[in-house]
Amino acid sequence: MLKIDLKRCNGCGECEEVCSFGAITVSDEKAKVDQDLCTLCGTCVDTCPEGALEIESDDKAPGDKKDLSAWQGVWVVTELRGSSFAPVTFELLGKARQLADALSVSVTAIAIGSNIREKVQELVYRGADRVIVVDHPDLSKFMDEVYSKIVAHIAAKEKPEIILAGATAMGRAFIPQVATMLETGLTADCTALEIEEEGRNLLQTRPAFGGNLMATIVCDEHRPQMATVRPHVLKALAPDTNRKGEIVEFEPTKELLEHKINVLDSVVEESDGPSLTDSEIVVTAGRGLEKKENLSLVEKLAKCLDAAVGATRAITDAGWISTNHQIGQTGVTVSPKLYIACGVSGAIQHLVGMQGSDIIVAINKDKDAPIFDVATYAIVGDVKEILPVLIKKICKERGVKDV
Repeated sequence: MLKIDLKRCNGCGECEEVCSFGAITVSDEKAKVDQDLCTLCGTCVDTCPEGALEIESDDKAPGDKKDLSAWQGVWVVTELRGSSFAPVTFELLGKARQLADALSVSVTAIAIGSNIREKVQELVYRGADRVIVVDHPDLSKFMDEVYSKIVAHIAAKEKPEIILAGATAMGRAFIPQVATMLETGLTADCTALEIEEEGRNLLQTRPAFGGNLMATIVCDEHRPQMATVRPHVLKALAPDTNRKGEIVEFEPTKELLEHKINVLDSVVEESDGPSLTDSEIVVTAGRGLEKKENLSLVEKLAKCLDAAVGATRAITDAGWISTNHQIGQTGVTVSPKLYIACGVSGAIQHLVGMQGSDIIVAINKDKDAPIFDVATYAIVGDVKEILPVLIKKICKERGVKDV
């Protein structure tokens, strides 16, 4: 807890000015702290010119564990893209529903934005029992500083045991700040989440050591347990319009809305062809194509199928195609209905980015290639010989010309 040495405190008010959570007030020339609002971020301690503030440690003797029973519930921090929620939000709600049922607790969604009240009922249909709506005109544009303060402030008061968010550009920008404010851990880019058989710990699995192995991380002495998950790794639940849930409105204070950076403009990137993350069919080029000229075979097959073109890191590093097409740990994650791997060996760094696909067709001349371990259908042979046959057959069946 935050302690104030009243003998040293002279009521200068500097601690009150720097507190982003409104936890400190000065009256009768002395500072007072609201422990329920304080997140123990330490900013006031560093600012106090008299050294009158101190964070008192609650560390126990070695071997003792903190009482974590006050932390209950599973949270999902939602993400809005334009006028609708990002697909990763629904994927996280599906997993949150599963985790919450295992823990016998409720699922809460945190929705932040401007003019979003009419949108949040969809979160209930997708698995939330309760939605905390933070709707304010100043939140029309994403600002990581403001979002992190709001989520940390509400979490400090309500004490959820698990907080999940998308491992997107937005999530990566502010969720680590939330973890820091709450003095807890964060496991980024998870590919699997489960509750341990004995206890209430969240088992958080992610690639480690450059993607060469999968590590399961446990945060057993701190709450909340926080994790970000890549889009298209989890499966969303089908919407159930019969579900009922509680909608709670939270009015952010002036302190929570203060920020040092102004967003001047937001630009939507335009791309040619089907979106890699949204396409139902993805055709991916691997090292087995051997040279850049053979990449045209993958592009022709993709055109026949109206599919998106993907690539392994070896292909993008060689400069054959833009890094925007890279699939895997250091690229994007996809989960199409059909994934065709052309000359892809199947390194674990690539597998984590596509193994959630419904049907995987792998073409490789090495019968022992790791890609065949996850493939639904395996074609053993030279991809340079097989692709022209597939292109001719598929394009004829689909009536596609000029490829």
